[in-house]
Amino acid sequence: MSDNATDPATEAFVAHRNLLFTVVYEMLGSAADAEDVLQETWLRWVRVDLEQVRDQRAYLVRVATRQALNRLRTMSRRKESYVGPWLPEPLLTSPDVAEDVELAESMSMALMLVLETLSPTERAVFVLREAFDLGYDEIADAVGKSTAAVRQIAYRARRHVDARRPREAVSPRETRAVLESFQHALDTGDLQGLLDVLAPDTVLLSDGGGVKQAALRPIAGAEKVVRFILGGIGKAESTLTTDHTVVNGRPGLLLRLDGELDGIMAVRVEAGRITGLYYVRNPEKLTHVTSENPLTLQ
Repeated sequence: MSDNATDPATEAFVAHRNLLFTVVYEMLGSAADAEDVLQETWLRWVRVDLEQVRDQRAYLVRVATRQALNRLRTMSRRKESYVGPWLPEPLLTSPDVAEDVELAESMSMALMLVLETLSPTERAVFVLREAFDLGYDEIADAVGKSTAAVRQIAYRARRHVDARRPREAVSPRETRAVLESFQHALDTGDLQGLLDVLAPDTVLLSDGGGVKQAALRPIAGAEKVVRFILGGIGKAESTLTTDHTVVNGRPGLLLRLDGELDGIMAVRVEAGRITGLYYVRNPEKLTHVTSENPLTLQ
């Protein structure tokens, strides 16, 4: 990409890059694939006659969405052979993202896992409509469907997601307080403390990608989750340390063994207790947790 700040194509792309990354990441759940899609979008953008583009933002979103849809179909085939549960690639985000309720909700691990159950077109339509509030006509251009079809897809996707998303919004402060209790119990190996902070029907998903040790299936039930945590993470031969961070717009934990990053843990909190734990250990998914990622809905 050119570093020439006076080049109109570069200026336009840079101006909308954070938006494009956010759109594509929400569609794919992979920062690495999102970066590839942005590169493909750029290569198409520099061949465009800018004088023929009435709305540069809408044009770029349309190109990025089409490339992301192609990538989604490729990723679906990759996931079929993935070892163990597949979790979205976690992103470290700035505290202001956590304060933006709409953005934090759309980026949360819990919601992004729900989006994994949609078809590629449903996911694209849902993201563009619900998170970015694009008009049906704009979305129709982006996904190559009629406006009437997009309305139906949006309605169907919204019903599907609403049936599976958390019932009530939880503030960052409440999530942080619950996470602190969990962290203290984990650091001290407090069995009862862990049971107290976990909902009876909590579910843990761990993603090692076949590279790092992880449970090959979801672990359901507070007692089973605690046994897994204390028997694995809590009894590692190396020294375990945990630090608070903001993961996908929500409070989360960085877990280190002997000072080296071992994984990222995100949580889903409902009614003051943890109902979902998402532990990403796959090293290929930890490349975007060294610095905060700028995200925006604008």
